[in-house]
Amino acid sequence: MACLTLIVSGTVQGVGFRAFVKREAQGLGLTGWVRNRPDGSVEALACGSDACLQTLAAAVAIGPRGAHVVKVDSRLAKEVLAPADFSVRRDAQSGS
Repeated sequence: MACLTLIVSGTVQGVGFRAFVKREAQGLGLTGWVRNRPDGSVEALACGSDACLQTLAAAVAIGPRGAHVVKVDSRLAKEVLAPADFSVRRDAQSGS
């Protein structure tokens, strides 16, 4: 199992982006989490098969209606304990 960290920039907060990522990830059978970041971007950690991670990354690059994705930075996450499910976390500035 591989894990991928995605940081998505653009108009991605206040448009249902986290819920979109959660739905897409769960539909692909991925585990992990998604959260807002203080700088206005959205961060996600997803774990699963390489093919499913690539599919999620492609979906995130488009985003939901109302979003405008400018940039997606992705990198393989090393030595991550894969979560049991996929969740929306509170904003990064709140400490969770």
